[in-house]
Order: sequence, then C-alpha cells, then structure tokens
Amino acid sequence: MTQTRILAGGIAAAALIAGTGGFLIARATAPAAPVASMPKTAAAAEPVHDPLALSPAAIGAAAIMVETVNAGGLGAEVIASASVTAPPQGQAVLTARAAGAVTRIFKRLGDPVRQGEALAIVESREAAQIAADRRTANAKAGLAAKTLARERSLYQQRVSPRVDLEQAEAEAAVATAEAQRTRLAANAAHVTADGRGVVVASPISGQVSSSTASLGAFVQPETELFRVADPRRIQIEAAIGTVDAGRIAAGDRAVIEIGDGQTVTARVRAVTPTLDAGTRQATAIIEPAGGTFRPGQSLRVRIAPRVGAFSADIVVPDDAVQSIDGRDMVFVRTATGFAARAVTVGQRSGGRAAIVAGLKPGQQVATHNAFRLKAALAAGGEEAGEH
Repeated sequence: MTQTRILAGGIAAAALIAGTGGFLIARATAPAAPVASMPKTAAAAEPVHDPLALSPAAIGAAAIMVETVNAGGLGAEVIASASVTAPPQGQAVLTARAAGAVTRIFKRLGDPVRQGEALAIVESREAAQIAADRRTANAKAGLAAKTLARERSLYQQRVSPRVDLEQAEAEAAVATAEAQRTRLAANAAHVTADGRGVVVASPISGQVSSSTASLGAFVQPETELFRVADPRRIQIEAAIGTVDAGRIAAGDRAVIEIGDGQTVTARVRAVTPTLDAGTRQATAIIEPAGGTFRPGQSLRVRIAPRVGAFSADIVVPDDAVQSIDGRDMVFVRTATGFAARAVTVGQRSGGRAAIVAGLKPGQQVATHNAFRLKAALAAGGEEAGEH
C-alpha cells in the first residue's frame, strides 16, 4: 500500500549535525523490495531507494548544489589554481599630470566611478604655467588672425605688396599651431577651469580598487593616486604545469570552482606559448560563462582537454558520493527531486572520484550538501519501519 509521508525528522537530524538548519522533504513510497535483489558489490543504473520529492525552493533552502557530469576520467582533468585579474582594458592607474599638492579628494576606496569623472584635484604651479601659456598662445593667435585679415584687405586694394600678405599668413599659421599645442597640453594635463590645478579623472567606468591619495600630500606626475577597475571586465588566469600545458588549447571546456560547492562553466580562451621564467608554468586564460568575480579572488579550475588521456569514467566531487547501506551512492536530480543510485567508485584524487559504473554523461548529481539527502533517506527508512 502506497503511503505519502513528510520526512521532517531526517532533515532535522541533518540540521543538528551540520548546524545550518533544515528543510522539508515530501517522499512518496511503495512497498520496499528485498535488499537481496541487488548485490552490494554491483552498481545499478536504477534507483535502489524510493525517490525523494523536493521542490526547487526546498533544494535552494538546503543549499544543495548540483553538477552536470561528463565522461573523461581523472586522467583527462587538469586541476589548477587560478586567480581573477583585470585585463589591460579593465583597469586604469590614475596619476596627477603635474606636480603639486592634493587639495581635494572626491572618491574613496570602493566608490563607483564614471568615465571622465574627477577623483581628486592637485593644485600645481605647472598647471598654472600651462594655463598661462594657453592664454598667451590664444591671444597671439587672435592678433595674428587680425593682422592677416588687414594685410589681405590692403593687398586686395593694391596698397600693400604680396610679400606682406605672405608674411602675415605665415605668422598666423605659427600662432594657430602654438595655440593648438597649448590647448592640447592643457587638455592632456586636465587643467582646471581656473588654471590653478589639474583634475585626476578616470578614463574608464568602474570602482576605486586602490587609493593612496592624501589631502595636502605633494605628489609627482608619476605618483599613483588611484586605481580603478571595471568588475565587468575580468579574466581568470590559471597556472598550468609543464606536462599539462601541451594538452590544453583554446576552446577546451572548463569548470570554475567558486566555493561552497558552487561552480561556473567556462572555456579556455588562450594559453601562453612559453613558460614563466620564475614559476616554470604556463598561463591559461579562462573565460567564464557567467558568475560574479572580483579581481584578486582565488579560485580552482578544472580543465577538460580535448587531447590526451581520456576514459569513459565520470568524475564527481568526493562530496557527491555517500555511503548508504554499505554501498557507494550518488543522488541524481530528477523532475521531482532526487533519486539515490548505486555507483562503482574507481580512483580518487584531488577531492574528485572517478565513477566506473552507475552514471551516464549529462546527468545531474547532488554535490555540496548531498549528505542532507542521505540523512533524509535514513530518516524515511526509520519511519517506514514504524508502520
């Protein structure tokens, strides 16, 4: 006779062990088949326990992570340490364009910044000189333009010779060029409107990731005052050993492990053709398909090269394999929740386990917090024994 039970007791037991709270699981059961129907040494493709019905909300509340498995074997995986960095176009180093004292600071560490926005002002005698040169050049250019207009009029009236007109044209051209030079110099230095200082502005939008500016400090043009990084423009650099560097190529599939069982799919964009002189390692540039990362963040990356060692074994995290009734099992995601399946575990290495039998490529298995499903299954068995 089929019964529907709420296995709150199993989840409560798991919560007491983990210290992280529980969740509700609804389980539909049928009369249990004899355990002897499957030898403990054999892996099965069919569930050996009744499935656990779980809503997406309950799965999320229990922080159970799932991962899509693929064939390849431990020998095919390249596991490497990685870090999040900002590409050249995703980071800007800001310095004062003229020597002087920092008189105003508008942004602090972590503040958002728009492209062209001012972060500080540096009062500078050099800026005053640049502004004065610009005003002088503009005045000379204006005078030369008037002189040229007068000489052109006199030449047309046949009062002045052509040589005077040509002289005026040359002087006007020189004055115009000088005015343009001083204008470009003032713009490059970001001279303030009053000509007393220079503006420290960001060439990109992003956030202030570093700030060393202090009010009143005297700075030189090459002194770094701020660093701005665009969190939308990041790349992940993985350190690859000498042996594995030759196996990895652009386009290879990768998985980024963020922590707490969270993963993000990715691909290899490029691999450096030479080894770093200090570390004797190559660098693989990884492009994530999603997720949120911050420059400086440390990660672990799993790369599946398309060439080299390969097997039909499926690799899962060690956390995904649970011992139930003396057998190794994993919880496979179903349309209504999870189903426990017996598997045969082969080699283990680096927190990963090779599944020799019991899983198929493309299936989704519970990884992080899979032990909570095991606790719920055990609680259901105890409850079944009471009836």
